[in-house]
Amino acid sequence: MTNRTFKTGESREQPSLLPARVEDYVGADNPVRAIESFVGVLDLAKLGFRHADRKAEGVGQPPYDPADLLKLYLYGYINQIRSSRRLEREAGRNLELIWLLKGLKPGYRTIANFRKENWAALKAANRSFVLLMRELGLVGGSVVAIDGSFFHGDASKASIFTRKRLADQIAKLDQEIEAYGKSLEDNDAAEAKKPGKDGPDGGSAGGGDLGAKVAALMAKRSRAQADLARLEENGETQLSLTDPDARLLVKSGQGVAGYNVQTAVDDKHKLIVASEVVNDSSDVGQLHAMAMAAKEALEVKALQVLADEGYYSSRELKACEDDGIVAYVPVPEGNSRLEKQGRFVLKDFNYDGVSDTYRCPAGQLLHPMKSRQKNTSGRIEIRYAARGAICRTCPLKVRCLGSNAAYRAIGRWEHEDVLERHRARMQGAGELMRRRSGIVEHPFGTLKCRAGYRHFLVRGFNKVGGEWSLMALCYNFTRVLNILSFDAFLAALAKTLAPRRCPFAALLQGMKVALATFWRIFRPPLATPRCATA
Repeated sequence: MTNRTFKTGESREQPSLLPARVEDYVGADNPVRAIESFVGVLDLAKLGFRHADRKAEGVGQPPYDPADLLKLYLYGYINQIRSSRRLEREAGRNLELIWLLKGLKPGYRTIANFRKENWAALKAANRSFVLLMRELGLVGGSVVAIDGSFFHGDASKASIFTRKRLADQIAKLDQEIEAYGKSLEDNDAAEAKKPGKDGPDGGSAGGGDLGAKVAALMAKRSRAQADLARLEENGETQLSLTDPDARLLVKSGQGVAGYNVQTAVDDKHKLIVASEVVNDSSDVGQLHAMAMAAKEALEVKALQVLADEGYYSSRELKACEDDGIVAYVPVPEGNSRLEKQGRFVLKDFNYDGVSDTYRCPAGQLLHPMKSRQKNTSGRIEIRYAARGAICRTCPLKVRCLGSNAAYRAIGRWEHEDVLERHRARMQGAGELMRRRSGIVEHPFGTLKCRAGYRHFLVRGFNKVGGEWSLMALCYNFTRVLNILSFDAFLAALAKTLAPRRCPFAALLQGMKVALATFWRIFRPPLATPRCATA
């Protein structure tokens, strides 16, 4: 036996009568088989995928099956491959993808167009998987946590202009135009003093260059002025020249040119049950919409929602309570300047619901006034005021009244009882608030840190929403596959989604078995050659 220094492989020139099958390279529990099964039971035409309901036609090159392109994207986003060009390369060299696509090799433009054109269908596919999670009992349906995170868009900060930035740009352009204009005048004066330079051919070439630069600056100023006028006309604050829907989002002193992704995560297995993409850097105003989206996705009558301090809004809390949603949001401390000065604030006044009065720290009553007024946030408030004669002689006047105030008055929102119930509820919500970050930060941490998905590859609300749906679907898909075993997941697909796609699947299978049995019993005997008798 010959000793070998290293192990050697087979010769690439070795012919083979029976080459190895691609099936042999994909294990029985390979995740690509789960992708194949999941896409196979989806009704792509009902979800809205383009060409899903296409009939066979006699002429022209047929398109790729949307099921194959969806499998390609699911595999790519699960394995951190999002670029259409990279997906094209992987389809030709990755054995798992060769098995999944049965050797198909779509071009990168076809791959990219599928993601752009089917954004609504991708959202529907994500919702169908949330429905599957609910039917499998993988979501608790009682507590969800809501949070938002910034994702970079396909635009730079330099391509986004605010009103102030446009105004500053116009002012700077005016200065440059004025400087170039003065240079032109100086050049003309200098040329006029030189003898023999008065003819049309005697001018300096530098003057023509300056004139062209001034014209370019004037055109740039006109564009900036038109952009500023458009912002003022539409009432918007920002304008993006690259992605029309991307915005400069700022939080904690850091700015991102992109989108704010809102998610509602169930507490049982940290699965995303609802999500939305917005371009507002503030989370105020998102609580009720996200809570209702989670409630509809879970199909429950009551729901507990956990959010951080950035979601606190009296109107949002009122809307949640009206829709059977119990919200837990920390109450902001607000401006503590008066407290640091030793002055009395609203919490130092006790409200009595029976008499509809406030009692001040000195024990005096503040009675409601007849008039109502709207505060800076648009809320209708009831004013409660004390008697001026009592306030002027009160020993606590210095700590209670301002220098120009004759009596103490405070405002109470017409739905203040909602906030009082919320404040009482938050007294014992310390454990829930500690759970909140562990629930809702898990998906963002997984997508951003493990998968590296910190930006979008497409532009516009619709397309960005479709790509985010792909991210959320692949996160949930991977997590469900880890929670359940591979065999249990495939069994769940067969039990839940397959009957929904084809209600007569069992009947058709029974007919197939019956026909096979009939043919085996009653088929005519095969002809046999004659043979000589002994």
